[in-house]
Amino acid sequence: MNVVVVESPAKAKTINKYLGSDYHVVASYGHVRDLPPKDGSVDPDNDFFMLWQVDAKAAKRLNDLAKAVKDADRLILATDPDREGEAISWHVLQVLKDKKALKSQTVQRVVFNAITKQAVLDAMAAPRDIEEHLVDAYRARRALDYLVGFNLSPVLWRKLPGSRSAGRVQSVALRLVCDREAEIERFVAQEYWSVITTLANPAGDTFDARVAVLDGKRVDRLAIKSEADATAIVDHLKVADFDAVSVEAKPQKRNPAPPFTTSTLQQEASRKLGFSSARTMQVAQKLYEGIDLGGETVGLITYMRTDGVQMAPEGISAIRRLVGKDYAETYLPEKPRYYATKAKNAQEAHEAIRPTDPFRRPAQMKRYLGDDEFRLYDLVWKRAMASQMQSAEFERTTVDIDAKAGGKTIGLRATGSVMLFDGFLSVYMEGRDDDSDDDDGGRLPKIAQGDALRREAVKPAQHFTEPPPRYTEATLIKKMEELGIGRPSTYTATLSTLRDREYVELDKKRLVPGSKGRMVTAFLESFFERYVEYGFTADLEEKLDAISDGRLDWRQVLREFWADFSKQIGEVLEVRTAAVLDALNEDLAPLIYPPRPDGSDPRICPVCGSGNLSLKTSRYGAFIGCSNYPECNYTREFGDDPNADPKPTGPQVLGVHPDTGKEIHLKTGRFGPYIELASDEGEKPPRSSLPKGWAPEEITLEKAIALLSLPRDVGQHPETQEPIQAGLGRYGPYLLYGGKYSKLESIDDVFEIGLNRAVAMIAERKEGKGFGRTPAALKTLGAHPSGGEVTVREGRYGPYVNHGKVNATLPKGTDPQAVTLEEALKLIEERAGKAPKAKAKTASKAKTATKTTKAKAGTKTSAAKAKTTKAKADDALVEDDAEPAKPKATAKKAPAKSAAAKATPAKKNVGTKAAAAKSTGGAAKSSGKDDTPPWEE
Repeated sequence: MNVVVVESPAKAKTINKYLGSDYHVVASYGHVRDLPPKDGSVDPDNDFFMLWQVDAKAAKRLNDLAKAVKDADRLILATDPDREGEAISWHVLQVLKDKKALKSQTVQRVVFNAITKQAVLDAMAAPRDIEEHLVDAYRARRALDYLVGFNLSPVLWRKLPGSRSAGRVQSVALRLVCDREAEIERFVAQEYWSVITTLANPAGDTFDARVAVLDGKRVDRLAIKSEADATAIVDHLKVADFDAVSVEAKPQKRNPAPPFTTSTLQQEASRKLGFSSARTMQVAQKLYEGIDLGGETVGLITYMRTDGVQMAPEGISAIRRLVGKDYAETYLPEKPRYYATKAKNAQEAHEAIRPTDPFRRPAQMKRYLGDDEFRLYDLVWKRAMASQMQSAEFERTTVDIDAKAGGKTIGLRATGSVMLFDGFLSVYMEGRDDDSDDDDGGRLPKIAQGDALRREAVKPAQHFTEPPPRYTEATLIKKMEELGIGRPSTYTATLSTLRDREYVELDKKRLVPGSKGRMVTAFLESFFERYVEYGFTADLEEKLDAISDGRLDWRQVLREFWADFSKQIGEVLEVRTAAVLDALNEDLAPLIYPPRPDGSDPRICPVCGSGNLSLKTSRYGAFIGCSNYPECNYTREFGDDPNADPKPTGPQVLGVHPDTGKEIHLKTGRFGPYIELASDEGEKPPRSSLPKGWAPEEITLEKAIALLSLPRDVGQHPETQEPIQAGLGRYGPYLLYGGKYSKLESIDDVFEIGLNRAVAMIAERKEGKGFGRTPAALKTLGAHPSGGEVTVREGRYGPYVNHGKVNATLPKGTDPQAVTLEEALKLIEERAGKAPKAKAKTASKAKTATKTTKAKAGTKTSAAKAKTTKAKADDALVEDDAEPAKPKATAKKAPAKSAAAKATPAKKNVGTKAAAAKSTGGAAKSSGKDDTPPWEE
């Protein structure tokens, strides 16, 4: 028996069919080990020893694999053909060695660039050993990301509270976005004019010409700077005679673009299909792993993580045969086309993305594919086809025209382009970014040198130069590739991290840096400038590639990096936070202190008129505050409009409650604005948070009284005579009946719902019609293989997919309406595979920990520290250069937590937290009652 290890279950199923009964194909489900998120996982003092930890949900699969391997003759590691795939094979092999599952079995590594029967069989016939240099490059990259993320992020937490993390590639990508935003802010629009003259040839055919020569000098489009200059030109052209002094026609060729790499696929899918980079890679993964074509599962495209542009000879040959079959001979070049990448540090050994069999035309595949899959396959197929077709041929005509009047001549120019042969354009035209200013011009009528031309119209127009456009995901990836920053497998993860950390946000598909992102970038540029330089990051990428080629020792690269980086960390930790804020005040001054409309000093407090504004920090993030605090309480959040009217500071008195005669105050606490009824000393004041959609400035005395009167009695249920109440709780508006909470749509329902509607809604809840604990389905995806429907629902923490009792949260940013059944099944499978066992293991070990609490009481401090380190590390450990990290299992840490929870100091922490909440007055519960609705457990 031969045991074959691949990465995904879909791939395992397909390959098992190809290989037959002598092979047992199993899936690793991606990485099986990773660095645990704790101090010491990479030890620079021990020559960068790396401590690997088996992923909890991979443990059982590895145990099953070890049992299978013990009875096998051969172990074949067939993970993906890139550095990550090589690393996964290495991890699997190390785990099996640790388990002593390997004795005399033969261990081989095979790679295939496409999941087709022939490709897999060819790979099996040409096995090799694990490539140690690729593994070394992976270890170096992983260690670098750990050392940067785990050491730089805590510096951010201490010096810039509210910041989340920093990463080796992530921070440089963020700098690109912030630098572009700074360019836009510094940009000053420049006025210019164009003058378009419409002329007619002797036959009466019209065309447009632009001003090209003034005062005997060639001019560009910005040469006409004012309306007066434009008017003078128009006056001249209105009385001038026009002659064609030169007509030049030149042949031109346009060559096809090479087949897709990862980055160009992401860019083109963004331009033409509107896909995000993450969506592109998800769809491409499906096309690569295999599609069921009427009983046969076949991969339709080659491996989709690559920066090579060359195709395998068999791929080129098949495409040329298809071109020769479907098109005339003139469309097939005499020789095959070969391409070389222009990107820095590209690994030419990896093949470009192409269809595994070009004879599977998109039109024929459409019935087997979903809409997204078809559109992406169509794009890949057409690009690959076009790459081996003849160039398009044009004739570009340029006509120079003299406009003479009163002894003065102004030169005009008209250009046009005529397609003589469409070539590859008959199949595919590369998309352009919306900021591209390429213009081939229209077609010109027949014009001969010396022709007298007739003026039809002269049209001046005013224009203003525009700032450089913000990056889209596609253009940012293109820029990173040009600079040599990151690698194909990292782009999607890097962009996702920036959005998840709220460092950037998408506005009309453009990346806009948030206030947190601007501050982090300013901090890193001020105190870690070298490590966010584009050149330094690209140079480090070159060293990592040199490691993969065997030209550099991976530990030596780490030693050189760590020597300087650790020194810089230590120096910055010694810098006082006040000095950090002073530096950021200067760097960010154009952003946080822009000129005021009235010309006054933007650093003077708009409330007291005497204090100076400066950047300050709190545990909740950065803000702008007045130097006269506490006499002046003016603050504004970092990123708010500095020229907006100042918000009232301190509690506001809304009025007097008519029943109690006590004042009602509007306050702001740590969890946002709330209202509070004044109370006697020692009494807990009634409070209520503001419902969603109610702005503090819109709160009137009547609204405040209504909120404080909650919960509201709707009436008694006509059958049971039990009361029904409507109220506002921690999770929003609710209906309470029989001890069970049900969610209401809006705060208006709380005040307006009547008894009849409330009874009807309660009845619907009992019938399971989407009201109550289980939210109504947003979308039904189809049947689960084991029976029952798979649905998409909206929960308290966002959209999720559901099957039976299993709920799996959708990744952040995923459109719930775009989720497919295949994606949902994978999420449900992963969720079902880890939840119950983790809980059982935790419960079992918790009992053991309870029995030994007294014996371990002396270790409670270290346990608490470990818990804190774990919480911080989960946020700090940013994997820039790998696939998105899988959740770290915490089941094994249950005993330490259970023991710590039993210790006496834990109660003190609870009391402190409660006291803090009370002192801030935030997150108030409606009328002081426990009204937390548990409809979404």
